Amino acid sequence: MTIRITCINKDNGYHENPNLAISHLGWINEQTRETGKNTRLEIYDWIKYKNGYAYVKDTFGNEAKVITAETYNGTKYLKTEADNSTKNNLLSLPEC
Repeated sequence: MTIRITCINKDNGYHENPNLAISHLGWINEQTRETGKNTRLEIYDWIKYKNGYAYVKDTFGNEAKVITAETYNGTKYLKTEADNSTKNNLLSLPEC
């Protein structure tokens, strides 16, 4: 299954890595029109262990693949692969 991440929710507090502030991600399967909202860790596990594919699309239609990452102390988070944009693709999404 492939999903497009459409929005995010962030928790409060200081985060050395701003991607760790993301608590939930809203998504849509553009083929079936199914939508949902899952925690950062649920999406992380789905991508890493179930070979799920997620991406972010900007206003110009450019897509950036969402990938898994871990901090030096093992905290799991999501980010996008490097692309032509200098902005943070996930953190630029609207709140759900």
